[in-house]
Amino acid sequence: MDPSFKLTIEIIVAVIAGITAQVLAEYLKIPSIVFLLSIGILLGSDGLDLLHPQQLGIGLEVLVALSVAVILFDGGLNLTFRDLGLVSGSLRNLVTVGMLVTLVGGGLAAHWLAEFPFPLAFLYASLIVVTGPTVISPLLKQVKVEHSVATLLEGESVLIDPVGAILAVVVLNGILNSQAAPLKIITELLLRLGIGIAVGGLGGFLLAIILRRTPFLSEELKNLVVLAGVWGLFGLSQSLQSESGLMAVVLAGMVLRDSALPQERLLIRFKGQLTVLCVSVLFILLSADLSIASVFALGWGSLWTVLVLMFLVRPLNIFLCTLQSDLNWRQKLFLAWVAPRGIVSASIASLFAIVLTQKGLNGGDSIKALVFLTILMTVFIQGLSAKWVAQILQITSAYSTGAVIIGCNPLAIIIGSLFQAEGEKVVLIDTDPQDCHRAELQGLTVVQSSALDPDVLISAGLDSAGTFAALTTNGQVNLVLAQKALEEFKTPKIFSIFPVQELGQNINHDSKINAAFVDQALIKTWNQYLNNGQVKLAKIKFKEDSELSVQQVQLNDLIQAGELLPLIVRRDNGLQLVGNAEQWHAGEEVVYLLYDPRTNLLKRLSDEKNTLLESLKSWPKIEEITLN
Repeated sequence: MDPSFKLTIEIIVAVIAGITAQVLAEYLKIPSIVFLLSIGILLGSDGLDLLHPQQLGIGLEVLVALSVAVILFDGGLNLTFRDLGLVSGSLRNLVTVGMLVTLVGGGLAAHWLAEFPFPLAFLYASLIVVTGPTVISPLLKQVKVEHSVATLLEGESVLIDPVGAILAVVVLNGILNSQAAPLKIITELLLRLGIGIAVGGLGGFLLAIILRRTPFLSEELKNLVVLAGVWGLFGLSQSLQSESGLMAVVLAGMVLRDSALPQERLLIRFKGQLTVLCVSVLFILLSADLSIASVFALGWGSLWTVLVLMFLVRPLNIFLCTLQSDLNWRQKLFLAWVAPRGIVSASIASLFAIVLTQKGLNGGDSIKALVFLTILMTVFIQGLSAKWVAQILQITSAYSTGAVIIGCNPLAIIIGSLFQAEGEKVVLIDTDPQDCHRAELQGLTVVQSSALDPDVLISAGLDSAGTFAALTTNGQVNLVLAQKALEEFKTPKIFSIFPVQELGQNINHDSKINAAFVDQALIKTWNQYLNNGQVKLAKIKFKEDSELSVQQVQLNDLIQAGELLPLIVRRDNGLQLVGNAEQWHAGEEVVYLLYDPRTNLLKRLSDEKNTLLESLKSWPKIEEITLN
């Protein structure tokens, strides 16, 4: 077979295998790296012998370098300086003190337990100080944890990757040049970081200017301009100082994200897709190149080394780095449990094995085998159990409570009061002083400002809220804010009053943004009913018997006739805003507004002596109406 065709087949098999692993992970809701490692090993020389990555030669190193640059740029693009500011102290500690704890603890464990010589033991430790976005990001997509925990994990994985890679190179240079003074080693580390930060910061700023001042370019071409720029910055930084390119692309991504580009969403989507492809191919190739025999040859000491790293070094790391933080013990325990290693550890370990062999030094294959054992154990043990651990500790987003509501119109005030009556923290945001004052008279917390400002959303507590509801009369603004809550804050439950033309389209089904209880055309009508005192607040509980279907039909008929508006439903998983075209189930309770021109229940919304809170303190006090 022609050599070039054989290499072509290698790449094709790797791509098909990688995407297959991603599809399986998506379907089974399991972190993709589990399937990538398993399938890669299966296709390698110790399995079906279909993949032979070593045949790529130096091309594999080039592929790894360019792919890791894209992966880390995408990681930086998913971070904002604002989000990092929320966990800045803990994150700084993890990238500095935490890295030192892992280096020392991992090195001592490898020396005492795996019986590695000190130089090789600390070279191994320098390779596994990193976690990496290639494993953390897919894991967080499957395991929805609280925003502060997710931000800290993702921030650590992105920022520690380039720092750890540079540290590993410095340690390797120290082994190869044993006469080097400690001051020189520290200087090289700081020099690489400094060059990477300078090139990445300036390059990201220039890329933002180019994208802003080239309106003649199509969105697709702009994405490719960014890709070319990323690789250009990586190459420039590497040419100035080896291993500084990784820090350059991370910082370029963060600067570009904070530039608030109009096409930011499309850019993030494109880079996300490219990252999935890069991660898939790299993990398949590197795991296919792993010799299982070399892993077993390490002996039981290597197994104990990884266990000490997982259950002693990592918890000590988290304890020291979050000592002064606001994180609770459940969040800290989850952080201590989750630290899977990824593509940067695997790729650099593979490269170092080659370098040490070329220099005539023993131990390169052993280090590579121990690094891969670390990856396998942390991915399979921590990755597969992360969702279960998060649920046990009750830090998944499903346990998030509280609501941030945009708008202080009468409907928004009632919704906020209902949530607050259940003991949940509620914050309303609006720019209208009169509407804000009316909401404050009902005992609600109000922020008078524009919700389009991310800092306002943060001050309202959206980063930890369980529900976001955009209930203004402007459907387009609602949709923009709902997208922001989904993409930047990853709020578990998002509701929006959509523009009329958007209702019924794919956005209601394919995204996690739910159409709220009423559309844009009707919200003004119901607000007017409330202002006129022409509604009655009531509730209904769906029965467990055959009457359920009759109740549903009666309720839906009144909704269609515009005489009834369901607001809140109480389900097994707590309080929830009613979505458009909601499906009702037995045992659920629904609080709703019933149009009744005779009632005067809410006529004086602005009257401090006649507040809604008196009728909303507990649901049993709300009038229960039997539908006829």
